[in-house]
Amino acid sequence: MTHTTADRPTRRPTGALVPVLAFAGIVVAVMQTLLVPVIKDLPTLLDTTPSNATWVLTSTLLSGAVATPIMGRLGDLYGKRRLLVLSLAVMVVGALISAFTSTLLPMIVGRTLQGFAMGAIPLGIGLMRDMLPRERLGSAMALMSSSIGVGGGLALPAAALVAQHANWHALFYGAAGLGILSIVLTLLAVPESPMRAEGSFDVLGALGLSTGLVLFLLPITKGSDWGWTSGTTLGLFAASAVVLVLWGVMELRLKAPLVDLRTTARPAVLFTNLASIMVGVSFYVVSLVLPQLLQLPKSTGYGLGQSMVAAGLIVAPLGLTMMFTAPVYARLSAKYGPKVTLILGMVIIAIGYGAGLGLMNAAWQSLVIAVVLGAGIGLAYSSLPALIIGAVPASETGAANGLNTLMRSIGTSVSSAVIGMVLANTANTVNGVAVPTMHGFRISFLIATAAVVLGLALALFLPGSRPATRPQLRASSEEDAALRRAAEVLGGFRGRVLDAEGTPVARAKVTLIDPRGRRAGATVTAEDGSYALAVPAEGTYVLAARATGHGPLASSATHTGDAHPIDVDLPLPTATVKA
Repeated sequence: MTHTTADRPTRRPTGALVPVLAFAGIVVAVMQTLLVPVIKDLPTLLDTTPSNATWVLTSTLLSGAVATPIMGRLGDLYGKRRLLVLSLAVMVVGALISAFTSTLLPMIVGRTLQGFAMGAIPLGIGLMRDMLPRERLGSAMALMSSSIGVGGGLALPAAALVAQHANWHALFYGAAGLGILSIVLTLLAVPESPMRAEGSFDVLGALGLSTGLVLFLLPITKGSDWGWTSGTTLGLFAASAVVLVLWGVMELRLKAPLVDLRTTARPAVLFTNLASIMVGVSFYVVSLVLPQLLQLPKSTGYGLGQSMVAAGLIVAPLGLTMMFTAPVYARLSAKYGPKVTLILGMVIIAIGYGAGLGLMNAAWQSLVIAVVLGAGIGLAYSSLPALIIGAVPASETGAANGLNTLMRSIGTSVSSAVIGMVLANTANTVNGVAVPTMHGFRISFLIATAAVVLGLALALFLPGSRPATRPQLRASSEEDAALRRAAEVLGGFRGRVLDAEGTPVARAKVTLIDPRGRRAGATVTAEDGSYALAVPAEGTYVLAARATGHGPLASSATHTGDAHPIDVDLPLPTATVKA
């Protein structure tokens, strides 16, 4: 955790911080489902084949998958607010490109740029952790994480209303307007985070990850056209495996990798990320299936004959339920822990999809499915950042949440490609138009059910956590525990040891002396000079620091004994800080 005087925010966060960041999350999540109401018309609108038209959706999901760890890492290095604004600006440019074209390639370029805004989700979560007190953090992170589903769900009726009564390009003008509004609100209400990570940006890692994901998703999308056993399909899958393995080897050798694979190997991070993929798969299936089922004419024998707007309104409770689930999650997580809420959410999702296999015969049944799945997905999405943040140091929050959002994006990307392929391969041709069948819809729901059951099994392997307690440190030595506590301590003192020129002093020993003159704790500063020490009780303490080649430093500070940390840098002797 790095925070210098120059890095400190110029103003304190206001009450608008959480709603503004959540709004940014909703805005970028809109990009995922913006075109779902017109998905069946995309081949005609863009004068292309159905399989090529699928890339108008998949390109956004893919670029979002790549952007999340990249933007998370850049945010850790150069400022989360700065990168949040940049993400939104790239989205606006992409929306305007799409607004001015009706051909496939420029549309895919614009949609790809729109997907880069998905990095706003981990950046927003990181800003919340850096800025908010502990008692507000749980519900705020839950709302930010759920904004992925909330934005996707609320976009359906709004996009359907626009597409039905105006030119479909108006969807992109609206998205650009929302992006500009979000940028303005962010600049006005969100201060920059003081936290900075050490190191540099891993350009080769970003290129390797991007290449590996494209090579993996391209044959999934085009496999039915090329043939699943064709040399092209198998060759791309093999190339993807080779690239991702080489990328992983390279990341393990770098001091400042794009993705810290050693951190991801921790059980809490690994199983959370694997479960996130399954949650992502399950979320996108309902967004693809229900709108099409509702809009198909009754003459098909199974279509529900709803207008585009009616279909959007029926599916809208998916996002609304997710939004209202955030405060429910906060209470459940405080009592039982995020692991339990994740498992509960996945159980509800499985029930929703399982019941949905037999609830496809009336519009009200689709409404029930949307509400049940919204509750389950809301609980599951809300649990993920808390699980990740509880397992990584504060300086890695942006990158770690970026990786977790990457896992969700991979899930939605695979879901988009696989479900698109399933619906295309099971479709009937009516008057030259491919029409999805009930068989394809049910197969899609079965895929979602299987994915969430697998995710539930993975979640069971997560380490148990106790709510409302300080993080339990598992380190191989006292020194490792001290370094970890520098990022994770909740109540006590934290800060940095600086020399006379203001340069951080690494490996300095910091000792905490209680009001009776006894040693109450000790730690060693990290490479960025940061330290943290918990206090046993309220009182005035002395913090003494010593390092080889430097004179001793001391500071007197008073702590109220609550769970809030007090920042105390140790640059000069006898500095007094009161809280």
